[in-house]
Amino acid sequence: MTGTYSRRVAILGLMLESNRFAPVTTEDDYLNRVYLAGDEILADLSSSDPKLPAEIRGFSSTMNSRCDWTPVPILVGLVEAGGPLDHAFYQATRDEMKRRLEAAMPLDAVYIANHGAMITTEVYDPDGDMFAMVRAIVGSHLPVVATLDLHGNVSERMVEAADVIVAYRTNPHVDMRERGREAAGILLEMFAGMHPEMAFIRLPLTPPTVTLLTESGPYADIIEYGQTFITAKIANVSILGGFAFGDTPKNGMAILVTARDDGEAARAVARLIASKAWDDHERYVPHLTSLEETVARVVEAGEQPRLPALILADVADNPGGGGRGNTMWILEALHNAGATGVMVGVIHDPELAREAHDLGVGATFSAVFNRVEPDHFSLRFQGPARVACLKDGDCVGRRGFYAGRRMNLGPTALLDLGGIQVVVISIRTQCADPVFLEMMGLDIASARAVVVKSRGHFRAGFDEFFGPDQVIEVDAPGLTSPILTRFDFRNLPRPVFPVDSRVDWQPPA
Repeated sequence: MTGTYSRRVAILGLMLESNRFAPVTTEDDYLNRVYLAGDEILADLSSSDPKLPAEIRGFSSTMNSRCDWTPVPILVGLVEAGGPLDHAFYQATRDEMKRRLEAAMPLDAVYIANHGAMITTEVYDPDGDMFAMVRAIVGSHLPVVATLDLHGNVSERMVEAADVIVAYRTNPHVDMRERGREAAGILLEMFAGMHPEMAFIRLPLTPPTVTLLTESGPYADIIEYGQTFITAKIANVSILGGFAFGDTPKNGMAILVTARDDGEAARAVARLIASKAWDDHERYVPHLTSLEETVARVVEAGEQPRLPALILADVADNPGGGGRGNTMWILEALHNAGATGVMVGVIHDPELAREAHDLGVGATFSAVFNRVEPDHFSLRFQGPARVACLKDGDCVGRRGFYAGRRMNLGPTALLDLGGIQVVVISIRTQCADPVFLEMMGLDIASARAVVVKSRGHFRAGFDEFFGPDQVIEVDAPGLTSPILTRFDFRNLPRPVFPVDSRVDWQPPA
């Protein structure tokens, strides 16, 4: 047990990965997913299938097992990646956090669980603003520890306000609970008298999301290299690939090294890691498969059962990166080519799902996708369909990113378009878990091809069906295309690779 009295630790967080090119994220988006305050947080933590981010569960479990503590729940919000957060709602949430945090004083520490790549309709660094608000309330000496997604964009303000920042190390993200535990462990060291010193270096590198996998590739290599420096002196190494679509001045791969009572050791390690990362910067160029080649391979797989089945990642329309989850490029091309044995999930189209529910199971009709406010990516597509299954969309994640987490997809329908089965949902969600298809009665093992609206988290959910050599990352249009030169970036620090082809950088002295 640490200390002689119950430590009071505040818990708060507002998680959003913001894509500047996507529609604004609103209060309703949070209310449809997770927006809990006070005792609602404690009640969720004690449930068998909580909605809260897994890192908060990990943090709490470690504190429960190793410390006499009292969790002080403030406010936690979690939502699917989307556009900039409505600034008025951000301000209202921040003010509510501030009020609750002030009322909770005195405290012994604060734990912040943020994503790290949030922007609002008016500011580029609300994460830094939140961190600074916390520090202003609790003072300069109270421990403040934070966890971030490895796609977070780190600002100087965030580093100045926090004592320790611990980022995910796996992509697909399956280590959130472990990182929460790690943050708790460092906090317990601080309670025992350890003084963390954090070094920060930002590189002129904004890696496309598909190049940030940690099973293999340049990011896997640098993550592994960073962990070789963990010693009695170095407490944590976090390497954040960032999120280019935030389009902010704080974009760029971030190296964070936290040492125990030794700032120079932290800075020396950070320089070594940053130098190695930059040596590999030209490896962060995506390699996608054309839509034409993809369709040919799917048709062939349907005609020749002896060929391995395929899983198609619609990386340019990933709801986990702000995509709308409703582009029709792949679905329409496969339909026009007469592809068979195909499952598609999950298409976000509340109006179509509602119509299917009104018609009922067994009904046949002309399904119109994207009938409401299509943009230049989400074009209308129409085809004959039969309503095969209807559900309310409530489920619990089975594998990978969503494992054990209660999810709500809203009214959900399975539409049979002949050789293609399509799952249509009402609350925009990345297709990272096989349960989204299985709950509709689909047998994934029998499919010749599965199309997922996901960039990479599907790999941890669908890996029991598809190995890495069965994955096709499709080059199609969308709000999350890994081809960054297709976007009108206005706020990135320039030059930056790979948006700019020639970039020079030297490690700080």
